[in-house]
Parts: sequence; structure tokens; C-alpha cells
Amino acid sequence: MSITVRTDNKVTDQLVVKCYEVDAGKKLKPASFMDMAQEMAYQAAAAMHFGYDELIVRNKAWVLTRMHFRFLDTPVWGDRIDIFTWHRGAFGPFFVRDFEVLGTDGRRLVEATSSWVVIDTESRTMARPEDVLPTEDSSCSDYAIETPASKVIMPRGKEQEFVMTHRVAYSDIDLVGHTNNARYIAWAMDCLPGGGDGASVEEVEVVFHHEAIAGEEVSLYRVIDGDCCFIEGRTAEHPIFCTKLKLS
Repeated sequence: MSITVRTDNKVTDQLVVKCYEVDAGKKLKPASFMDMAQEMAYQAAAAMHFGYDELIVRNKAWVLTRMHFRFLDTPVWGDRIDIFTWHRGAFGPFFVRDFEVLGTDGRRLVEATSSWVVIDTESRTMARPEDVLPTEDSSCSDYAIETPASKVIMPRGKEQEFVMTHRVAYSDIDLVGHTNNARYIAWAMDCLPGGGDGASVEEVEVVFHHEAIAGEEVSLYRVIDGDCCFIEGRTAEHPIFCTKLKLS
């Protein structure tokens, strides 16, 4: 990864879609896009001097709380893509970061917005984004999706179907010590009818309620409502996440 910081405060990199990032139809998986976006967020924050290394020495870390993205024209295996990210500043307790993926011809393939919080890694309590942002303005007023990601809830009045239980294990855990955000979407895809085989997702909205750590069991429930599938994961003590997958 060799990122470039532009004069408009957007950070960009050129990537190639790898074989392990796609499904049987050679299309970029939603969880793979989330992996790309997370790495770009880390790299961009570091370039702007409020990244992982700057925060961890103060026992703080960025945590993704919400995300909304759309596949306008899903990239496929071997595609060369340009990914852009920029932060839009603080919106209440959230720090909003947007993303877009362009093809080599300049067409927008993916658009996304995400909301983050800063946590104290020892107390697990929230800090204010303005406490960690640099004094100089590093934001950009452009947007990929105008409205910041909203809360997702299971449809009311619909029966929730239990699908499976997932025990959080080594492969799920990230550098902050909890389940990586992309893993929740991978679990959700497994909960689609047919186990996700042949599914084509055009839009994803997700909210993260509580961290899941190694050894915990997360029960996964779904509701199918028209062309959307809602998946919620929860432990005996906490709701963990809820996502809305719009299928094409």
C-alpha cells in the first residue's frame, strides 16, 4: 500500500482486487470491501497524525460504530481500482469518514460512509473525537453518501428466525482485541438463504452495539423483508450488531 495525501485532504491508493477477496462469481465480497476500507482508514488517520500509533500510547483507539455502503458496479477479481477516503469531522460523538472506489475509467464503483468513536482501551469508555484530532483542519466537506450512517434495527412485527451460533475465535479478533468489523458481515452473509451462495448484495447498512471477544457465543437471527435481509447477532448479555443487506 502506497497512499497519497491530496491537497483537498483526501487520501488515495490504487489496489488490485485479489482472488481471496471475491466470491464464486468473482465479485468483491462485502466483507472484503470493509477490510479495504478499514486499512485505508488506518493509513489515512496515520498520515494525518491521529492514527493507531499516536492514539495507542495514550490508551485510545478508533472503533467503527456504523457503516453504510453501496455497490454501484461491483469490482471483480483482477480489477485495478482507486480507493479514496477522507474525514468529514465530528458529528456529535461520532467521527465521520467517507470512501469511494473508482474504476480506471473514473466511474464510481462503490460509495460509503462510516461513523467512528474513540475509546479508552483500558476503561472501554468513549472519548471525544475532538480530543484526538489535530488542531489544523484535515477534513474535507465532500461526501460519498450525504447522510451519515443511520441506526439499523430488525423490522418490527416480523418473526425472527434463528440461523446459527458463532463462537468467536482467533480468526475473528483484530489488533484492538475484539471481533473485527468485517467478520460480522461475513457471518451475516453466511446467514443468507442458501448460505449466501450466489447472493448479490448491492447495499449494506450495519450498526455495531457491543464488542464481541474470543470465546463468546454470538447467536445470529434473520428477518427477510422484501429484497432486504436483516441479520442481528447477540450474546446472552448484549446485542452485538445488526445489519441490513439489500439484495439485487
